Amino acid sequence: MSIIEVLFWISLIPLVLFLLTAVYNYFTAPRLSVNKSSGEIPSVSILIPARNEEENIEKCINSILKQSYKNFEIIVLDDNSEDATARLVENFRTKNVSLINGKSLPQNWLGKNWACFQLSKAAKGEILLFIDADVQLERDAVEAAVTELLKTKSEMLSVFPTQIISTFGEYLIVPLMNWLLLNFLPMRFIYSSKKKSFTAANGQFILIRKEIYQLIGGHESVKNKIVEDMELARKLKVRGFRIITLLGAELVYCRMYKDFKTSFLGFSKNFYFGFNNSPAAFIMLLLFIEIIFLLPLFFVFAEVQFLIPVLIIFLSRLLVAALSRQNIIASVILHPIQMFMLFIVGINSVFQSVFGGSEWKGRQIN
Repeated sequence: MSIIEVLFWISLIPLVLFLLTAVYNYFTAPRLSVNKSSGEIPSVSILIPARNEEENIEKCINSILKQSYKNFEIIVLDDNSEDATARLVENFRTKNVSLINGKSLPQNWLGKNWACFQLSKAAKGEILLFIDADVQLERDAVEAAVTELLKTKSEMLSVFPTQIISTFGEYLIVPLMNWLLLNFLPMRFIYSSKKKSFTAANGQFILIRKEIYQLIGGHESVKNKIVEDMELARKLKVRGFRIITLLGAELVYCRMYKDFKTSFLGFSKNFYFGFNNSPAAFIMLLLFIEIIFLLPLFFVFAEVQFLIPVLIIFLSRLLVAALSRQNIIASVILHPIQMFMLFIVGINSVFQSVFGGSEWKGRQIN
């Protein structure tokens, strides 16, 4: 068997498995959908950590104030912002929006974790909903999430929002988050399986029962963890609690980043830590992904048989893009560049974890 034939089978077999995962997710991945309450309406504290969010905070709060669910409070923590964030939140005080001025960041804490911890201490609700300031909720989002949490008897519910992507630079990186999630992990297993390996959560939208949050130690237990959302989810799984993770579909939206630079820095901050393994193992994983999802695109010009893996690659991209409500044509056309960026971002993420120097919103984070 020639080297070309070996490479063909090395790429084809895992590609088929990943395609099956994408197909399975396309038909079964839980989506947040309009789901009217059966009558139980527990109090919800909607908690928003905000640092330098003057571009987003008004849209976020306005979207919450329009919710069909009525038994909630809104608390915003101004995390020592250097812009007009606090002043803009002050304008909502007459609409039952509370503003907390965040305390100075203690040693061994990361900024967002410290902000969320302070918010949890001020919350009065039976259920806590942590959302980022760049998230926007459609009218039925909170009601749908609370109803789903109660119906599935879960302790935590997390949502991967539908990403708003507006620039070419964002398209090179942002779609990779859902591509990794939906190609590699059967989402339904997050709820149905007790195995810690089937875990995914997104800190942009986390709904959790307050008593369970306190029982596992809340954000204080993950105070120095960069991917605190995943760490909280793993803690729940280890304790035998149920978590469910859904796609935001038409109810939860987010524009994570505004251009290529912020996308690159943001993904570099989280990418390596999200996989929870050694630098060597992570780099080997990156190389494996590049071999099966990128090399066939070049070998097809030498050997026509590589057309099969190429078609599989593009079919999986099409399915994930449709499921994520992303531009299908852009996802297919930009796939080679995105795979290259995946590798570069991954290596940069490992480099920052080993040598430090990672910074976010003006703060050193490792």
